[in-house]
Amino acid sequence: MPNITAPALSFPSRSFPAQQAGAPSGVVGEMLYTEVMGRYATLAKSQKLFYASAAITAPVIYSTAIQAGPMIWNRPASGLDAHILALVVGQATTAYTVAGSIGWGANGQPTAPTSPTALGSVNCYAGGGVSGMGAVNTVGTVLILPVPTFLPLIAVSTAAISVSIPSATWLDLGGSVIVGPGTVGYICGSATLSTGIATIGIVWAELPA
Repeated sequence: MPNITAPALSFPSRSFPAQQAGAPSGVVGEMLYTEVMGRYATLAKSQKLFYASAAITAPVIYSTAIQAGPMIWNRPASGLDAHILALVVGQATTAYTVAGSIGWGANGQPTAPTSPTALGSVNCYAGGGVSGMGAVNTVGTVLILPVPTFLPLIAVSTAAISVSIPSATWLDLGGSVIVGPGTVGYICGSATLSTGIATIGIVWAELPA
């Protein structure tokens, strides 16, 4: 039987032509980097990943104008989308007197929330660039409430914290909710969760709109 020959297999030099310099390139490079280093490692390396957190006393119900945050306002001309990747909740230091859930609210917001308390956002790549969104707050008055839409994410109860902690402390949203230009998105409660104190964080990626 004669030998069968064929051209050698070759991979394209870049599977994602729009990548920034310094990011892994080529099919094998991206697969190896993502699988070994973690799901969001490429975004972090590209300096597109950010986080913010705040200690919140009694997270406010989503239908109240003044919210407690963390809150992301994306200015209309940013040219960016904020892809929400994860919600993080530290254990409450005081039991809640109202049972409910901590979740997500969003709506149109062409101007910045009023009476804000600024919250620092940090690039997940240490020493990386600053957010291009518009504002990240821990308190602010929302122009348009997300009534009647609220996305419950993490349940809380009225049990003492010695016997009860939030049902999840890291919730992977995987970019399933996005804060586009001219909108606001924020962490809020299904009810005003009186008395309870928790440190709440949010992780997002800023990508072209």
